[in-house]
Amino acid sequence: MEKKLLIKYKNVDVYQQDYHVLKNVNLEVHSGEFMYLLGKVGSGKSSLLKSFYCDVLIENGIAAVLDYDLHAIKLSEIPFLRRKIGIVFQDFQLLTDRSVRSNLEFVLKATGWEDKLTIEEQIENVLSQVRMLSAIDKMPHQLSGGEQQRIVIARALLNSPQIILADEPTGHLDPETGNELLDLLYNISKAGTTVIMATHNLNWVQAYQGRILRFDDNEIREIKDLESIDIVKVKVIADNNTVIEETVVVDDNE
Repeated sequence: MEKKLLIKYKNVDVYQQDYHVLKNVNLEVHSGEFMYLLGKVGSGKSSLLKSFYCDVLIENGIAAVLDYDLHAIKLSEIPFLRRKIGIVFQDFQLLTDRSVRSNLEFVLKATGWEDKLTIEEQIENVLSQVRMLSAIDKMPHQLSGGEQQRIVIARALLNSPQIILADEPTGHLDPETGNELLDLLYNISKAGTTVIMATHNLNWVQAYQGRILRFDDNEIREIKDLESIDIVKVKVIADNNTVIEETVVVDDNE
């Protein structure tokens, strides 16, 4: 099946307020791709992701996402663009005062869904995709970190997005749970949804093949192999207090 061009950036500069975060970005992303964004904190990974849904400023160049020209897009059109993009954050951002069902129902109603039966069917559909249907009436505090992140992925799938943006989605999770979530996201991409993920952890890059973008010195370059990446083994403590070893990206001068 022919791959559809979803994102095209040519000679784009990305700004956070007045700070010039990324310079001369040239990037094309197609349907069904799995892409890693690698780089230190503050290198522009999150800024690039936010630029895709108009949360940070594009100053110049060609910038098109899902057939929207980001220079010409109207404020009234931004919600329609965002409905086509699913977002997975590191810190879950579930509404803690309502059940899983109510969390997902809230999003659907906020994005224009009205029919109760259709809403219920879609909630059950996305929860089945992430193997969390049995948690439909649980509260977030009754779920583990990995289970909460599965609900976040289900939430991202509600409007059948063409792109999922995942910003350090396994950052607070132990390696086994993180691996399960990466497997889930990878299979979502194989089904045709593009997944773009910011991460520091090279274990995932080594386990799940995808395109790799390296962020450094306000620029982005695509790399073809892991040998050109500066890495280091570090010991970290997971949420369950287990000491584990992770492979992480480092700077040349660190």
